[in-house]
Amino acid sequence: MPTVDDILEQVGHFHFFQKQTFFLLALISAAFTPIYVGIVFLGFTPDHRCRSPGVAKLSQRCGWSPEEELNYTVPGLGAADGAFVRQCMRYKVDWNQSSLGCVDPLASLAPNRSHLPLGPCEHGWVYDTPGSSIVTEFNLVCARSWMLDLFQSAVNIGFFIGSVGIGYLADRFGRKLCLLITILINAAAGVLMAVSPNYTWMVIFRLIQGLVSKAGWLIGYILITEFVGLNYRRTVGILYQAAFTVGLLVLTGVAYALPRWRWLQLTVTLPNFCFLLYYWCIPESPRWLISQNKNAKAMRIIEHIAKKNGKPLPASLQSLRAAEDVGEKLNPSFLDLVRTPQIRKHTCILMYNWFTSSVLYQGLIMHLGLAGGNVYLDFFYSALVEFPAAFLIIATIDRVGRRYPWAVSNMVAGAACLASVFVPDNLQGLRIAVACLGRMGITMAYEMVCLVNAELYPTFIRNLGVLVCSSLCDIGGIITPFLVYRLTAIWLQLPLVVFAVVGLVAGGLVLMLPETKGKALPETIEEAENLQRPRKNREKVIYVHVRKADGPLT
Repeated sequence: MPTVDDILEQVGHFHFFQKQTFFLLALISAAFTPIYVGIVFLGFTPDHRCRSPGVAKLSQRCGWSPEEELNYTVPGLGAADGAFVRQCMRYKVDWNQSSLGCVDPLASLAPNRSHLPLGPCEHGWVYDTPGSSIVTEFNLVCARSWMLDLFQSAVNIGFFIGSVGIGYLADRFGRKLCLLITILINAAAGVLMAVSPNYTWMVIFRLIQGLVSKAGWLIGYILITEFVGLNYRRTVGILYQAAFTVGLLVLTGVAYALPRWRWLQLTVTLPNFCFLLYYWCIPESPRWLISQNKNAKAMRIIEHIAKKNGKPLPASLQSLRAAEDVGEKLNPSFLDLVRTPQIRKHTCILMYNWFTSSVLYQGLIMHLGLAGGNVYLDFFYSALVEFPAAFLIIATIDRVGRRYPWAVSNMVAGAACLASVFVPDNLQGLRIAVACLGRMGITMAYEMVCLVNAELYPTFIRNLGVLVCSSLCDIGGIITPFLVYRLTAIWLQLPLVVFAVVGLVAGGLVLMLPETKGKALPETIEEAENLQRPRKNREKVIYVHVRKADGPLT
C-alpha cells in the first residue's frame, strides 16, 4: 500500500497547494514574534528617577534647565556605581522650604551631599521616555522590578504547560482543530491584555497567551512539513522559522511607530483573528488522518491537493480507501516517547538540545548587551544575524546531511563562548565578532533541532514528540537569566564557560542520532526504530503497529 510520500510524488511535492499553505502558515510564524520577544518593547525600562512635587516647583521658580535640575536634586548622579541610588532613592529634604537657593540649593543643608539622608521614592517616578511600557504604567522598577520578571516568566510557564498538553491534543484530535482553537484563544487573550485594568489581569492574560501561542506555532510547523514531499520538507521547515525572523524586523518597525505599549499590543494581536479564516483554507493533515485509520477522509484531502496542483490522481492510488477499517486507530501516549530503545534515545538527546539552544541563544544575547544604545536599532541588527544562519542550513543539509551541520553549529557556538573568555577587554571589536559567530551557530542549532525533531518520530506521536521535547527550551528560558546574572557576580566570564561546556556536549550528542537526509517521514514505531538502517521496503502498510486495549503495541 502506498505511503503519503508515494502519493505526493504523483500529485505534487511542492506545487500550488503547498506554496499557498506554506505562505498562510508562515504568517502564523511571523505573528508569534511579539509574544516570544515582545517583552523587549512592552517591558522597556527607561532611565528613571524619583518624582518630587517640591523639586518641580523649585525648578520652575529658579528656571533650571533639565540638566541643572538633575545635577542639583538627584543623588548618585555621575557615580559609576550609583544607578540604584540615582533611580530608586531620593534626598529626604523638604524642597518647599524657602531657605533653599537656586544655585546648589543643598549646600545650605550640608557641606557634603553624601551626609544627607536618603529614602525610597514616595511619589512615584519620572521616566525619560516619550512613550509608555508596562514598566512605566505600573511602576515595575526598584523594589517592584521583580514583577517584570514574573510577567516574562508567566509566558514561559505557559509555553511549557501548553506544549505538553496541546501537543497531546493535536495528536489525539487533529492538527487543524487544535490550531484554530489556539489562534482564537491567543487573539482573545492578547486583546484582553491590551485593555487590562491592572497588573494582575495583565499577567493572567499573558499566561493564557503562553499556554496556546507556542503550541500553535509548532502545530503550524508540523502541518507544513506533513503537507510537502520529501525533497522540500527541510526547505519549508527552515523558511518557516525564517518567517519568525521576518517577524522580528516587522515588530521593530511597529514598535518604533507605536511607542505606547497598549496600542502596540493591540496592533500585533488583531491580525491573529484573520487566521481563523484558515478553517476554509487549510485542510487536516492526511498523514494524521491515515495514522488514525480515517483513510476515506485522507483520500478526499489528497484529491483536493491533486486538484489544486492541477495533477490527476492515478487510479492505482485509490486502493488506499480499501484499508479504512484495517486495525485500530493509534492514540498518542507519553509512554510512546520512551517505550522503545531508539525513540527513547532520540527523546533524551532532543530534549537536551532544545534546552541547550534556548540557554545559549538567550544567554549570548544577554551577555552581548544589545540594550546599551538605541533599543530599536540594537534589536534590528541582532535580528539580521539570523538570516545567514538559515541560508547556511539550506545550503548544507542537502549536500552534507542533518547531523554534521547540526553538530558543528553547536560546537561552533560552544567554542565561540570559550574563545570569548580569552579575548582581551581592549579588543572589543573581536569580542563582539566572536559573540556574533556564537549567535549564528546557536541560531543554526535552534533551527536544526526543530527540523530534525519532526523527522525522528512516527506520525501518530510526531506532534506530541516535538512539543514535549521543545518544552525543555521553556525551562531553559526560565533559568537563563539566573545563569547569566548569578554566575557573572562570581566571575564575569563564568557564564561563557558554562555555555561552552553545554554547547560542546550538545554537539557530541547530536552525532549519536540517525541521519534523516533523504528518508521519508516514519509512519510507524518500527520505521522510527529502524531509521539507523536503510529503508528497504517502502511499500509497508503504514499502520502495522496496533495498540490493543490496555495493552502494548503489537
